[in-house]
Amino acid sequence: QVQLVESGGGLVQPGGSLSLSCLASRIIFSNNAMGWYRQAPGKQRELVAAMSPDGRTVYADFVKGRFTISRDNAKNTVSLQMNNLNSEDAAVYYCNAGTIYRGAYYPIGNAWGQGTQVTVTS
Repeated sequence: QVQLVESGGGLVQPGGSLSLSCLASRIIFSNNAMGWYRQAPGKQRELVAAMSPDGRTVYADFVKGRFTISRDNAKNTVSLQMNNLNSEDAAVYYCNAGTIYRGAYYPIGNAWGQGTQVTVTS
């Protein structure tokens, strides 16, 4: 059974930090890259970062130097450390499975978790 469960969102002030986690079922985690997406109200869902099982990463330009993706292959978990948050980072964050090819991330299938809300406000 495909399962994705995101957690770790919350309310943070500008300049603050949050760490998100996504627990995935082994069937989709083991051999796939895992990606974090976000969707703000009225905007399309966009890729934030992705990481392959062998450690290759993809980052959106707007998070480079601020966000770090990591994965624990033993725990089927992919995490996103977010630092120096600003109001434009406020969104619902989702994870999914995919593949990284020639430096780009391609999601696989239509499996998404429920998302976790990140709110940035002073």
